[in-house]
Parts: sequence; C-alpha cells; structure tokens
Amino acid sequence: MTDMLPTPDHPLKIGTRGSPLALAQAHETRARLMAAFDLPEAAFRVVVIRTSGDDRAMIAADRPLKEIGNKGLFTKEIEEQLLSGGIDIAVHSMKDMPTEQPAGLLLDCYLPREDVRDAFIAPGAAGLADLAPGTVVGTSSLRRRAQLLNRRPDLRVVEFRGNLQTRLKKLHDGVAAATFLAMAGLGRMGMTGGDVPMTPMSPGDMLPAVAQGAIGIERRINDDCTATLLAAIHHAPTALRLSAERSFLATLDGSCETPIAGLAELDGGTLRLRGEILSPDGATAWADEASGAESQGVELGAALARQLLGRAGPDFFAWRHP
Repeated sequence: MTDMLPTPDHPLKIGTRGSPLALAQAHETRARLMAAFDLPEAAFRVVVIRTSGDDRAMIAADRPLKEIGNKGLFTKEIEEQLLSGGIDIAVHSMKDMPTEQPAGLLLDCYLPREDVRDAFIAPGAAGLADLAPGTVVGTSSLRRRAQLLNRRPDLRVVEFRGNLQTRLKKLHDGVAAATFLAMAGLGRMGMTGGDVPMTPMSPGDMLPAVAQGAIGIERRINDDCTATLLAAIHHAPTALRLSAERSFLATLDGSCETPIAGLAELDGGTLRLRGEILSPDGATAWADEASGAESQGVELGAALARQLLGRAGPDFFAWRHP
C-alpha cells in the first residue's frame, strides 16, 4: 500500500477551477486524503485550470448562463487535463456536472454532503413573504428563477452571475434587494456565522438543485492506485442519494436550460426522492415524490422523472429547442 501513496517528490495532482469556492473544495479533498493516509501537504499539488466557461462567463457577465453554453463548459478543460495525465484527480461541485462523463473517466468518489438548502439573503427581510411586490431579486439559476416566480410572480427577477463574493458585492451595491446562494457554499467559505444575513429555505418551500451540496472526485477509469486512495474518503450515503437524483436528471435530459429540482434523503434503509420540473417563467410546475429501498436509487429516479413527464405532457420541455 505504501508504494502507491503520493510523496513530495511525486505528488498527487488535484485539478480544480480557480474560484475561492472551488479551491476550498480542492483543499477539503486534500485534507481528507492527508488525514486518511497520514501524509504531508507537500504530497499533493493543487492545479488550477481555467475553463472556457470561466472565460465566456467573464465576457458575457450579464447574460444568462444558458446563453453562453451548457454545464460542460466548466468541466471540459479539466477533464482534458485528467485524460492527458496533467492531473490525477478532478474535484467538482456535483450540481455543475453533466450526467455522463467522457470515455475513460469515472465519478465514483463523493465527500460527505453538506447542507442542501438554498439561503435567502436580503438585508432587512427574513423571507420571501417580507418582500414587497416589485422587489428586485437577483439570481443566475434558472431553477431558482422559475421557483421564485412560481411562488411570487409579483417579484422582478434579474440576472445575477458571478462567484459567491461577486454576488454578495452586487447585493451590497444595490443591483438587487435579495438573492439566493447555496448554504453549502457559504458554509465551505466560513460565511454562516452571522456575517451574511441569511435565512435557510426549507426544501419544502424551495427544492434544491440536483446534487446541491455534494463534492465529486473524478479519476481515470484505469487508474487503480488512485481508485484505492479515493475509496478511503468515499461517502457511501452521499453516493446513494446522488444515484437517485442524477438518474432523475438524466431521464429528464436535464441541462442548464432546464428548471429542475430534486432531493433524495435516506431514512434507515429507505430512500425518499422528491422532484420538481418547472417552465422557465414559473407559470407551470409539476412535483411529486417516490420512495423505495436505498439500493433502488437509479430506478426510483428514472421512474419519478417519467411520472412527472407523463403528467406534464410531451411538449413541456419544447421551449428548450427553438
């Protein structure tokens, strides 16, 4: 076993995007591997990889994400580096990941999932009910936009992209009176101690994005040494939950153009999956849930997706492809 461990002379190269949150996730992965194998920090090297999605997002800062490309924009260059051997593993926010990986790559390691909830952030307001009609709310998420307009069609929603710090600055500058961020991201950045005025949204009020709060670690499919290392930090309950949620998303052919929410939870050996699909304007929403054995996540996800599509009708997602 010791002959496969990384060393300062031959460090494990951890690929990541360069945002503060992405780096925090890479550092968490490194810390867990250090603890699992009693290794020094020098046995790992964090490699920052700029993606075409980062470049396009900077150029088109005020355009919706769906207009600049799909989720793969933020993973393509990282996965190319992984396939070529430039890095050994890639650390991802799972809610940003396509449901299929390129040939030769595998996602089979997940860290323990953090808080799945959305955080409502609005100085002087504790919740949506406190916002006056016409209040401007900023979000870059098509899912949050649709859910918000479904619950409060009297509010005005504007595009609000950027990393966590950028969006908080926009809020401070008055671009919008309120916004939503992921509780997991705020927690990983150490920003849940009261510095940011926030109210966690119950999943019953705002169902989160599929895989929200989960970190996945991608590797080459034939890299057995790395597979053994990652097995030591893999969190099986998170994997069970994500198997259901990502199956739900895949069956719906979900993308960044699609307002879809989904959350799986474990209770003993039972898995409960809730799902929601919405039109982009929030005018129409369909939601339901399914339960079954924890080992049946893939089947439950697919069945719930087909059930919602059956209720919504075959043309529900026709707006995606004009």
